[in-house]
Parts: sequence; C-alpha cells; structure tokens
Amino acid sequence: MSVHRKAGLVSPCGESVNVNLGEAFLATEFTKDSEQVSPRGNKIFRTPSVTFVSSVAKFPTNEPNCGLPNGPHLIQTAPTMRRITRYVLGELLGVFVVTLTVMTSFMILVGVGQEALKQGLGAEPILKLVPYLLPNALRFAIPGTILFAFSAVYGRISSANEIVAVKSLGISPMVMLWPGYVLAFFVSILAVWLNDIAASWGKHGIQQVVLQSLEQIAYGTLQTHHSYSSSGGQFSISVRDVDGKRLIEPTVTLAAGPQGQPATLQAAEAELQSHPERNALKIIMRDAIIEFGDNQRLLHPGQLEHEIPLESALQRETSMLHPTDYALRQIPAEIIHQQQDIQQAEQAAAAATAFTLFSGDFSGLAKPELQGRLDGLSASKLRLYRLYAEPWRRWANGFSCFFFVWVGAPLAVRLRNSDLWTSFGLCFLPILVIYYPLMAYGVDRAKAGALPPYAVWLGNLLLLAIGFILLRKVQRY
Repeated sequence: MSVHRKAGLVSPCGESVNVNLGEAFLATEFTKDSEQVSPRGNKIFRTPSVTFVSSVAKFPTNEPNCGLPNGPHLIQTAPTMRRITRYVLGELLGVFVVTLTVMTSFMILVGVGQEALKQGLGAEPILKLVPYLLPNALRFAIPGTILFAFSAVYGRISSANEIVAVKSLGISPMVMLWPGYVLAFFVSILAVWLNDIAASWGKHGIQQVVLQSLEQIAYGTLQTHHSYSSSGGQFSISVRDVDGKRLIEPTVTLAAGPQGQPATLQAAEAELQSHPERNALKIIMRDAIIEFGDNQRLLHPGQLEHEIPLESALQRETSMLHPTDYALRQIPAEIIHQQQDIQQAEQAAAAATAFTLFSGDFSGLAKPELQGRLDGLSASKLRLYRLYAEPWRRWANGFSCFFFVWVGAPLAVRLRNSDLWTSFGLCFLPILVIYYPLMAYGVDRAKAGALPPYAVWLGNLLLLAIGFILLRKVQRY
C-alpha cells in the first residue's frame, strides 16, 4: 500500500528534497509470527491486517554523511505522530472507560446497594444516595482501573511487536508512551478533585439522605432486628413486634426526654413520623410510662408526642470535623483556628502549672484536672498534624494514578505479554509490595508529627525513580 503524492522535506544534510511519498512506507501491526521491520534496504515486511498507519519519508543515501548505515534515513512526518497518538489514546480510553464503568457499578450496586437494602432503604433513598456515593466509589476505582488499562494495552502493543516496528522506523518509543502519560496526568487531577468532593460534599449529602429517610430505616431495622439505635446516639428503640406502622410494646431510650434529661419511655404501642422539612422525627406513644434518672416514674395515659431534632445531631458531628472531612479550600482556615486553640490551651496549662508550683502543692501536678488539660493539648496538636498532612495526602493519592502508569506502561512494554490479567498482575505486584507500605508509613508518621507532611509522597517518588530506569531500558533496547 502506498500514498502517491509529493512532499517537500528537509534532509539530514539541511537540503530541501522532494520526496515521492509513493515510496513512503506504511507501518502495520506486527504479530509475533511476522517478519520484523528491516532498517537495511527499502523494504518493510508486514502482515496484511493494518491496525495503525504511520507514514515515514525516505531520503536518498548518495549524499555524504546522510542516512542510516547501509540504508535510507527515515524521519517522522506530522501526520505520523497524529495517527499514532490517536491510535494509542483510542486503545487506552476504550479499555479504561469500560473497566472503570464495570468496576464502579460493581462497587455501588453490590457493596453499597446491598448494605442500604439491609438497613431497610427503599428504591427512592438508594437512588438519592448514588450521586453522593459515586465520587467515593470512583476515587477507589480509578487507580486500579487505569493501571489495568495501561498494562493491558501496552502489553498487547509490545507483544504484537508494534513498539519494535516504531523503533525500527527511527521513531522513539516515547511517541507511543507520551499520550498515555498526558492522559494519566489529567486523570490524576480528576482523582484529586474526586478525593476532595467525596470527603466533603459526598459525606454531607449521605448524612442528609439518611436523616430524611430515618423513618424508613428505623422501621426496616425494627422489623428485622426488633431494635434500632440512631447514629448520633440521640435515641434507641426496642420492640416486641412491628405491625405495619404500629410498634408493639416499644421501649424508647432518649438522650433528652420530655423534661430535657435522659429518660426511658415504655408504651403499649407507638408510631414514628418523619418530618424532613424540620429535620425531626416524632414519636407518638399511647399509655406511656416515663422513667427518669433517680427512679422517678411518670404515668401518661392517652397519647404522648415527643419530637427529636435530628439537625442538632448533625451539627454536633460537624462542629469538630475530622481532618479528612474538610474540603481542601477549608483546611487552611481550620489550621489557623487549630493553632489558636493550641496557643490558648498552652497558656491555660502553663498558668495552671505555675499556680500549682507557686502554691507549693506539688501533688497538684498529678491532679486529673491538670492532666486533662495536658491530654487535651496533646490531642489538639495531633489534630493539627493531621490537618497539615491532609492536603499532601489527597494530592499524593490522586497522583498515584500518574505514577502507577509511569511505572506500569514501560514495565508492560518490557514484559511483552498480551494476556490482560498477567500483564496487570506483573505490573501491580511491585506497586503492592513497595508503594502501599511506603505510602502507609509516610501517612502514619506525618499524622503523628514525626515526619514532615510531604513524607506522604515517599511512595510516589520511589515509583518516579523506578519509572525513569524502566523508560531508559525501553528506549535503549
């Protein structure tokens, strides 16, 4: 197959040469059984089936100091690079998108869906949960699926001798690798964003859906286990049986009862009513007996209604969020706030210690009050270290996609194995053995304040060094 047209190119000697592209070669897909591309002479032996087309121009060899030894000098043309880029990106995106879709769907439907059904959620709450659960599922699925896609594609390309064909034409194998690296870079940016919204927007949205569906969750759990406890610890219910909406002989334990103090309520029957507009759950009891702290009992014949504000529980949970629950844009302000709290705690602890020493009551140094201050100060410093490490951890987790590909792609080229799972397993094994333990060590030490926050990048930096070594071998051999 040939292309019959003229092209004006510059030869290696700097002279303008009119090249008949009818003499240009077409690089085809080479299988293990096909003949290799020969840099000697003017022939390229190929199989009939064409996977990608790469046009290269041939310069004459009668010019002094021009051309390859014993053969023509081949240079790349712009259409060649575009075709190879489209070919590689098409192969990578096809495998990556399909694998990611299957993996994410599996995680949501089998994992989260089964758990939601176990708690008694219906179809509507589950559908409401899916958008909030999707970022969390994607951030766990992307690193593994991108490594699988790249190891599978580059393993197949290498086993089919397509890398050999490109190198034999005088084209660097980086032409085949750099489109994958660019794709992995942008996927890593996406992974950082997914880590961010999953920790902030996703978790808050899940809490809201659960609060709005609390009545349905409570009834489903009571029908199955005959007991239910709210996640915020506001109340717990145990029943003898459930008949439709009727709770038979319920016992309700409230953190804040009708008198504003902990109480236990028993009744002949009760009913739950959810009020999402007020973020509240109403308990309607009939013929109730209320027991307070000091064995005080109060009989309440007829109907008793008590409303539990659920929003207060959510506010208590978010008043002091875990560092992993903040969005990246919120962490700098929270660090400043935490530093101010530590400064105030240090001043209070110093004042209490100085007063104890000046008063001569040395036994007061071991009092629970002072020890409580010191323990609280240590906990505040530990939380500050976690806040310092959190942005570094999210960026490191997100860019693990790029560094997985950085090592996996050249390793797959070197292994030359066309089997999908074998290529993936051989590429994932060094990452499993080296990267994850080093990553866990860096995160743990950074959170404890023993190492600086950027120590969480130790695993990625090691993969960077290994990838350079593998790339050098791919280019040389």
